[in-house]
Amino acid sequence: MAEKILKLGIPAGSLKDATGELFKKAGYNIKFSSRSYYPEIDDVEIECLLIRAQEMARYVEQGLLDAGITGHDWVVENEADVTEVCELMFSKVSRRPVRWVLCVPEDSPVQKPEDLEGKRIATEVVGLTKSFFAKHNTNVNVEFSWGATEVKPPKLADAIVEVTETGSSLRANDLRIVAEVLQSTTRFIANNDSIADPWKKEKIDNIALMLQSCLAAEGKVGLMMNVSRTDLETVLSTLPALQKPTVASLSDPQWVAVSTIVDESFVREIVPKLRTAGAQGIVETPINKIID
Repeated sequence: MAEKILKLGIPAGSLKDATGELFKKAGYNIKFSSRSYYPEIDDVEIECLLIRAQEMARYVEQGLLDAGITGHDWVVENEADVTEVCELMFSKVSRRPVRWVLCVPEDSPVQKPEDLEGKRIATEVVGLTKSFFAKHNTNVNVEFSWGATEVKPPKLADAIVEVTETGSSLRANDLRIVAEVLQSTTRFIANNDSIADPWKKEKIDNIALMLQSCLAAEGKVGLMMNVSRTDLETVLSTLPALQKPTVASLSDPQWVAVSTIVDESFVREIVPKLRTAGAQGIVETPINKIID
């Protein structure tokens, strides 16, 4: 067993599989078991604990975990004093931020938060909701919702504060958004004392670097090709690049090798243009990580 251990929280629930896949791309293999809350990881210096994202920030703040992955919304909801090491733009549906929104039934007369004075609001984020209405100088009764929040208006609540990525569930339940309460993305967070420890900080920073490099590479591919020097200017003007394309000399002084990174969705459009511009031996390669 390693002398030094980093205690890492992995989110249970909807983010578990996506988190495991991201760590795998970053070079860390995590094995989950239905019988254990302690996933195995192929790094003897890391000890993983599977825990709900809603609780993650609290345990990281208390030092029971050195670091963990959770949403910014749960950091705010728990009023947790932690270090947000980096943003990880991934989720179970899309790479867009999730939104906590104030919703009412479609036929409700409510048009703004202040119209809910004295009304009942159901939500999973009680603290966040109370803070939101306090900013609007509006007194409401906020109650915790254990689930199925969308079905509560109008019989069980006058309005709800609920999370959405696409809005499809809200529309399916005939709900209308009145206001946005908070936008949130996934964050890699750390305990403040752990960040102050040089060994743990280096370990945390290294993990963050590798995770971010994988996300930066999503949807990108490499393109390599041979180009005659007479066609080089035309080919380079055709290429949209993440950075300036790399141009390397070949054994034949009249030819060069050109390599660059492009959006994968753009390949089908650009390859025919490159061929027309004079590029030969065009090869597409997968990109696993991009580290600036």
